Amino acid sequence: MKRIKVIIIITTVSFLSLNAQQDPEFSQTRSFLTLINPAAAGSNERICLNAAHREQWVGFDGAPSQSFFSADGAFSFFGADHGIGLSLLNDAYGFNSDLSINAKYAYRFDVANGKLAVGINLGMMNKALDPEWIIPDGLGDVQGDPQIPQNKESRVAFDMGLGIFYRSENLFLGISTTHLNQARIRYENATPYLVRHYYLTAGYNFQLANPLFEILPTVALKSDGKANQLYLNTNVRYNKRFWGGVSYRAGDAIVGILGVELFNGVRIGYSYDFAVSKIQKYSSGSHELTIGYCFDLSLDKTPQRYKSVRFL
Repeated sequence: MKRIKVIIIITTVSFLSLNAQQDPEFSQTRSFLTLINPAAAGSNERICLNAAHREQWVGFDGAPSQSFFSADGAFSFFGADHGIGLSLLNDAYGFNSDLSINAKYAYRFDVANGKLAVGINLGMMNKALDPEWIIPDGLGDVQGDPQIPQNKESRVAFDMGLGIFYRSENLFLGISTTHLNQARIRYENATPYLVRHYYLTAGYNFQLANPLFEILPTVALKSDGKANQLYLNTNVRYNKRFWGGVSYRAGDAIVGILGVELFNGVRIGYSYDFAVSKIQKYSSGSHELTIGYCFDLSLDKTPQRYKSVRFL
C-alpha cells in the first residue's frame, strides 16, 4: 500500500510540475468518435445518444474512473447539411476530478459517396484538486514544499477543439485535435495547462460472403507531440445485432469486447482490458460499459390525411 501511495504522489507532482495532461483512454473507440472529433457530430444521419462508464486499473488506489454522455444529430438548414452535438465527461484520477462540457458543430457536404464534415467544439473544463496526503515514513513532510498543493482547489478554463471527418456507407476517416487553445489552470502553487492532443482515426465495414457476418476493423493514433498511442481493433458482427472482438493498445493493454443490440434498438457493449504494462502487478484490469441508442426524428414530413370510408 505504501508503494502505491508513493506512485500516486509522484504522478500528481509530475502533473503539476511538468504541465502533463493526458486525455482519458476508452477501449470501444467507435462509440466515442464525437468525444475526440467534433466533425463526427451527425455522421450517423440520426439522433444518437451514447453513455459509458469506465473503471481503469481496478484494485489500484486512486485509479482513473470516467463517465461520459453524448448526444448528436444531423439536420438540414438553408439547403446545407449540419451536425450538432453535446458531450459531458467526468474524469477522476488520484486527487483530481475533471468535468468537461462541450458543444459541437459540424458543417457537412457531399464528397464522392459520403459526407465530409469540418467541425468545432467549444466548451469549459472544471479541474478540481482535493489532496489528502499519506506520506510513508522517511519521505519527509509535504507542508514545506510550495510545489505540492495543500488545499482543495477548483478552476474553470475555456476549451476548444477542431476536426475533419469523412463517412461513407462502409468507411470513416477522421483527424482532430483537442485542447487547441492549451488553456492554463491557475492553481495556487502551480500553473499547468491542457496539453493539445492530436487524433487520427479510421474504420471500415467488410461484408463477408455470408451476408450475416461483417468484419469491422478500427485504427486510432493519439499523440500529444511527445508520446504516441496506437490502438488497433477488429470486431466481428453477426446479423447487425451481435459483435465481439479483440483490441490492442500498444504497450498498454489487450482488450476483449462484446456487444449486442436489443430488439428495441438499444446497443450495449462491454470491454475488459488486460494490462500488459507494469501496472498489471497492481491491478486486476479495466472495465468499460457502454450504452447507445439512435432514432429518427423527421420534422418535415407532410401530415397524412385520413378519409372516412363513408365518403370515399
